Amino acid sequence: MISYSLIILFTILLINYFLFLQDVLKGLNNLKPCEEKVNDEFVSVIVPFRNESENILASLKSLSGQNYPKNKFEIIFVNDSSVDDSLQKLNLNNNHENVRVLSVPDDYNNNSNKKRAIQYGIENSNGEIIVTTDADCFHSKNWLITLMKCMNEKTGFVSGPVEFIDGSNLFSKFQKLEFAGLVLTGAGLIGANKPAICNAANIAYRKKLFNDVGGFNDKIKLSSGDDELLLQKIWKESDHDIKFCWNHNAIVKTSPNKTLKEFYHQRKRWASKGIFYGSKKLVLKLILIYLFYVGLIIQLALSVFISKIYIILFIISISLKFIMEFKVLKRGEKLISIKRIIKFFPIVEILQIPYIIFAGFSGLFGNFNWKERKIKR
Repeated sequence: MISYSLIILFTILLINYFLFLQDVLKGLNNLKPCEEKVNDEFVSVIVPFRNESENILASLKSLSGQNYPKNKFEIIFVNDSSVDDSLQKLNLNNNHENVRVLSVPDDYNNNSNKKRAIQYGIENSNGEIIVTTDADCFHSKNWLITLMKCMNEKTGFVSGPVEFIDGSNLFSKFQKLEFAGLVLTGAGLIGANKPAICNAANIAYRKKLFNDVGGFNDKIKLSSGDDELLLQKIWKESDHDIKFCWNHNAIVKTSPNKTLKEFYHQRKRWASKGIFYGSKKLVLKLILIYLFYVGLIIQLALSVFISKIYIILFIISISLKFIMEFKVLKRGEKLISIKRIIKFFPIVEILQIPYIIFAGFSGLFGNFNWKERKIKR
């Protein structure tokens, strides 16, 4: 028996997702490289780290080698209770006058994980502008100066592009394409003046605004959200502009997850913060998008056991999803180097459906493994 109420529901979910991707595409078309003159405000680059022995010296090299006046920025590495030798390596190899290494006291917000390291760094910073990145990231020499070209006196928050380093196996290619889609979605929403997502590996904001909106205080115990929740608060509670730095020189690169387990825990952690977004309208939109993905699986099942009409609806839904998301990635080819691997797009699209359903559901329960820590949401 055909349920017309289900067909209407699936159609509403499809329209919602289509309009969402339309916003993303329109926003991407609005984005242009920033051409502002870099001002004289002092910049503090905060790098929280925990157990980064493998990457810490490369991070020090790429950040200290920035093509930016040394007297106009500082780099603050903040050790968050590392149990490997990353702190020792950093201290032994740091001979730069504008690089400081701090360790978060054990009793300082000891249940807040990464946020406590960033907040401690901000409290000990000298900059009027805060830039955050991660210790497993790599930057071009013109990264900071390019990012700062977006930061004029009217700008409160800048989101920059993050890209996964090319890998040789299919799993790394899947992650690179899927992650590029997330980054471009965040960029498009900013371009559409509906900022929602960004990545803490490449963001900049005014310290005064951070303090004015209460920083992380209202969500300090949440394991994630040191980027998106702050972005949304600054957009909602201030009259400053939110920008995306659409420039290849602003890209921050990082390695994809090595194992499926690492990937699962990362995405589960990211998914866990969605229900804490300040905008109820945004939360509702995300729930409807999640239900769209769930609906694709239900449509397939119903086409087998109930009626073939559901397979028609499935084909329409999946086709529109493929077309719109492919357009997003093609637009992003000018920024993120995905041209060589875009041929894997159909495989990624299929694998993405069960992963989003599973990660979104499990993220509600909020237990994760991160940097050799077992943490709760």
